Order: sequence, then C-alpha cells, then structure tokens
Amino acid sequence: MASLKQLAGQTIWYGLSNIAARLLNQLLTPLITYFLNNPSGMVDYGNFSMVYSGISFANIIYTYGLETAYFRFAATGTDKNKLFQTTFTSLVLSTVFFSALLIYLRQPISDFIGLGTHSEYIIWCVLIIAVDTLAAIPYARLRQEGRPRKYAFTRVAGIIVNIVLTVFFIAYCPGYVAAHPGTAFASWYAGYTSVGFLIMANLAQSVVTFLLLYREWIGYRFRFDTILWKQILTYCWPMLVVGMGGMVNETMDRLMLPKLLPGTVDEGKIALGIYAANYKIAIFITLFIQAFKMSAEPFFFGQAANKNAPATYARVMKWFVITLCLAFLFTALYIDLWQYFVGSQYREGLGVVPILLAANVALGIYYNLSVWYKLTDRMYMGMLITLAGALLTIGLNFAFIPVYGMYACAWATLAAYGVMMLLSYFLGQRYFPVPYPVRKLAGYILAMLLLYAVQRAIAHYIGSVPVRLATASLLMLTFVGLVVRTERGELAGMPVIGRWLR
Repeated sequence: MASLKQLAGQTIWYGLSNIAARLLNQLLTPLITYFLNNPSGMVDYGNFSMVYSGISFANIIYTYGLETAYFRFAATGTDKNKLFQTTFTSLVLSTVFFSALLIYLRQPISDFIGLGTHSEYIIWCVLIIAVDTLAAIPYARLRQEGRPRKYAFTRVAGIIVNIVLTVFFIAYCPGYVAAHPGTAFASWYAGYTSVGFLIMANLAQSVVTFLLLYREWIGYRFRFDTILWKQILTYCWPMLVVGMGGMVNETMDRLMLPKLLPGTVDEGKIALGIYAANYKIAIFITLFIQAFKMSAEPFFFGQAANKNAPATYARVMKWFVITLCLAFLFTALYIDLWQYFVGSQYREGLGVVPILLAANVALGIYYNLSVWYKLTDRMYMGMLITLAGALLTIGLNFAFIPVYGMYACAWATLAAYGVMMLLSYFLGQRYFPVPYPVRKLAGYILAMLLLYAVQRAIAHYIGSVPVRLATASLLMLTFVGLVVRTERGELAGMPVIGRWLR
C-alpha cells in the first residue's frame, strides 16, 4: 500500500505539473485558432503542425532512449554520478553531430515542409531540439530522485514564457504594427510569418527551462565511462526504434495528411490544421498518460525486486483504466462545450475527437502493459510491437487518407494502438505474468463505450444543448456510481474517499 501511495503522490505532482503546463500550453490552441481563423492563418497553423511533428521525430533520435536507460541503470546500483556524467556526455556529443547535420540540410527540410525561403526556422527548431535534449538527463535525475516539485516548477515556468511571447507576437503585435507601420520593429515583424513567431516563443521556453535546471547540470564534467556507455547503448538502442515507431503512430498522420489528400497544397495544410486542432481536444487523457509515464518508470523499476510486484502492477492497471475511462467520458460527453476550445473554422473536425480519445485509452493501457519488456530486458520485443503499430499506421493512412481524409488518420491511430495493446498483453503474460483483472477492465471499457453511445443517440434526436449537457452529467454519474459500487471495499480503505463511504 505504501508503494502505491508513493506512486499516487508522485503521479499527482507530475500530473499537476503536466496538467498545469499542458493547460497553460493548450491555452495557445484557442488563442492561435481564434486569431488564425482565415485561410492564410489556417495554412500557417498547418505548417506549424508539420514543423512540430518533425520536432517530435527528431527528439526521439536525439535522446535515443537514454532516459529509460538512466532509470534502469540507476535502479541496479550503478554509481549515479558516473551514470549522469556518461549519459550527459553522450548526449552532448550526439547533439552536436545531429544539429550540425540538420542545419546543413535546412533548406531541403524547409522546402519539404513548405516554409519557402524561411530556412532559418529550421535552425531555430534545431536549437529547440538541442536544448530540450540536454535537459533530458537533468529531468531524469529529478524523476529518479523523486523530486517532482522542481520538475513541476521548471515545466510551468517555461510554458508561461511561451504563452506570454505567443500572446505578444500573435495577439498584440499585429495591431501595434498596423498602428506604427514605419518603425524598425514593424519592418522586422513583417519579415516573418506566424510560424516563425510560434517557433521563437517555443525556443525561449526551452532555453528558460534549461537554465532553471542549472543545479542539475552545473556540476557536469566531460567524463565518459566507455564500458558503462556500451552497456547503456546495448540496453537502450531498441528504445530508439520503439520511440521512432511511437512517433510514427503519433505524428505520421499529420505528415501524410497534407501530402495524400486530394486538392491544392493549401487545402491539404488547412485540413491538417483542422485535424491538429481537434487532436488537442483529447487533452485530458494525454495529460494523465504523460503524468503516469513520468512517475511510473522509476516506480516500476524500483518495485521489480518485490515479490508482490505483479499484484501491485495489476492494481495500478485497474485504477489507471478507471481514470482513463473517466477522462474519455469527461471529454466525449461534453463535446458541446469542448468545441469552443478551437476556433469556429476548425470545428468541422470535431468528429475525430471521440475516435482519438478511444485511441488514447488503448495507448495508455499499452504504456502500462509495457513494463514487462522493460523489466525483463526484452526491449527488442517492445521494438517489434511498436514497429507493428507503425506499419499499420503507415499502411492505413496511405490507403485511406485520399478517400476519408482526417477520419482515416483517426481510425488508423485507434487501430495501431489497439493492436499494440493486445500484442503487449498476450506477450507480456507469457514472459512476465501479471494477474490483471481482465474481465473487470473490459467491463469498465464496455460501460464507457455504451454510455457514450447513449449520449450520441440523445444528441442525434435532441438539439437542446442544456438538455444534452444534463444527460451527459447523468451518464457521467452513472459511471462513477458503477465504479463506487464495484470497488467499494477498496475505496473505503482510501484516506479521503473512504470517509464518504463509511
């Protein structure tokens, strides 16, 4: 029970920091989509989405699984200072190499994305990736040492910087420049697009965050243990493939959509902007998944030697699935409210939101299941599972985007994560059996889907938004009641909730 309280406490801290950071960051979505609400602005938002899909891929290559390796080797008794110095030195050297290569290729990359002559945007993106990469091991040290408060502070502070600069560039500057057309600032501002200003704001965020972590890297010395480094690479190289496959599943649809969709280039980018904006409405599930990942990796490795670890992992899974179901319903049932999260020109893509929410439920379960191949050092199995999902993502998107557009992207995401979830479960039960309450978990997921189907039927026949919101609340309470009735015994033993059930 103490170990679960530790996980819950750290998840709350990581969750609060991620929720605060993501919510602050997500404030940029309505800001951007409400201001960039004409065709040219929507094209810019599409370009911005493509740029950040590319950054996501590059981040995986730059870090090549060293964060997970840091937790693994720290848990096995490796000297932590030697581990930090070796992993950080490895990242410094590889970051310099990758950054030089990307800067050299900046113009071809800019042409592929459609940034035209603004190849300097690629240099700024490379700097973002480089700084974020150098922050990876200091952040891993914070997580491994169980210091989520500082993690939370640095994350939130960086996001605030991003928001302030985005508001300045996107909301304030256009009016100021229109009122002062002859100034030097107006001339400078006219030389860039909205994409460039959004990248500038993100670069400032990355730099501020890294500087706030100075206590974690200020003692760094250029030291390198070759034997330890080889052991680390042997462990983590499959994580590079896993990470790349994961990014294919997460972002490849956004790279393929404007390229495969029939119509003009600008029409494809507008469709991408609409899809990317609605993708962000699935925020509550992705928030919890990210918070859980931050705290779960060090927790799972720390519990591995405990004989009761499988039972602990099973309990974690149960409550994790319940939370995912609540997050799904909280978003999907109240879509009449969440639609205002994006500008009116972007709302034609709302139909993809429930599909993406379901995909994220499957992804969250997969992340929880993936503990088996990390603990048994069968990283290659995780690599194969992720590659299977990536191939499915590419194949389905290639086949169906020309016909079904963004809906093909959403269904391909759900199919890929669903297959990965099932493969991980069946393989995990063979190599690292965990007594997951499968029937109960399936029951909760089925109840979630049935309640959503009821709300969809009501929405089809009832146009009144207040009535639909009332039925959404009733259905939400129905699921909560189901959980309380089923888990009453365990809930009664919890510190706060138990008081209400006695």
